[in-house]
Amino acid sequence: MADLVDPAPDLSGWSCPLPLRDHPMVVMGHGGGGALSAELVQHLFAPAYGGPEMAALGDSAVLTMGGARIAFSTDSYVVRPLFFPGGSIGDLAVNGTVNDLAMSGAVPAYLSCAFILEEGTELASVGRVAQAVGAAARAAGVAVATGDTKVVDAGHGDGVYLNTAGIGLVPPGVDIRPQRAAPGDVVIVSGPIGLHGVAIMSVREGLEFGAEVESDTAPLAGLVQAMLAVTPQLHALRDPTRGGLATSLHEIAGASGTGVVLDERSVPVPEAVAAACGFLGLDPLYVANEGRLVAFVPREHAEAVLDAMHAHPHGRGAAVVGECVADHPGLVVARTGLGGTRIVDLPLGEQLPRIC
Repeated sequence: MADLVDPAPDLSGWSCPLPLRDHPMVVMGHGGGGALSAELVQHLFAPAYGGPEMAALGDSAVLTMGGARIAFSTDSYVVRPLFFPGGSIGDLAVNGTVNDLAMSGAVPAYLSCAFILEEGTELASVGRVAQAVGAAARAAGVAVATGDTKVVDAGHGDGVYLNTAGIGLVPPGVDIRPQRAAPGDVVIVSGPIGLHGVAIMSVREGLEFGAEVESDTAPLAGLVQAMLAVTPQLHALRDPTRGGLATSLHEIAGASGTGVVLDERSVPVPEAVAAACGFLGLDPLYVANEGRLVAFVPREHAEAVLDAMHAHPHGRGAAVVGECVADHPGLVVARTGLGGTRIVDLPLGEQLPRIC
């Protein structure tokens, strides 16, 4: 009878060209920055594109051209509504791309900006978005060097979508990427979390939480340069946008093969964000941010880096929220306020879709 039993198959060389979950159609979760997004990139797009440049899967790709190290990033913005407390799709597009470049330590220099407009959209609204793009670029110290405009039929868009791409120079001696996070690193977040997601939610759903919550959208390149002035040995940076702080920590833990221990009591959560999340049954760790970063810093430099962050306008609320450990590689574990621990799972998708 033993001869009739097939030997166990060797799975070591198998690969799956499509997302692992049984979704024959695109669902909103594929754009939410969680597990579904990761599967889409890792099992569909990356194998189709090929090449080592995609392997790092960072916020931007760092490429070498003519002896210079250049960071290159692109992103699309489909946020609804176009205008919200603290910003607009225009601010978001510029700051988001600038921040993606900054997370590799680059000094952003140039952006492209493409407008996809729906037929019937008021030109006054398009003008407001364009003005916001220009103002945000000037504030971030970058130039919008090229762009494009397309129009789609009425009913086949949502007013205005934007696509931006950016390039910047990475200074010599700087090597910031998620794979460099190491046991002993201190985890620092640059300020209160959850503001952007709650600001969008309040406008979109017509909710009030006792005080107006404004988006934290802001350019972070200046903050990163202030941190690098202390030491070029920053290991990893991430701006916790879609999927929030929890997703960024998961991405870095997975890329570096380390574990992360998060102290929930140390995570700065504004009172209004905590109230909104409690009312809606959401976890602030998964709520999107657009003007925050999380840094993995060698312990010997952490105090000086934290001081430099506190001296910068976009880092005044910075706080140590955890550490990188050798235990439970690839997992994020949170110490709760009650003294227990829990695993912080990677979400399937965004709790609130289309927040950027």
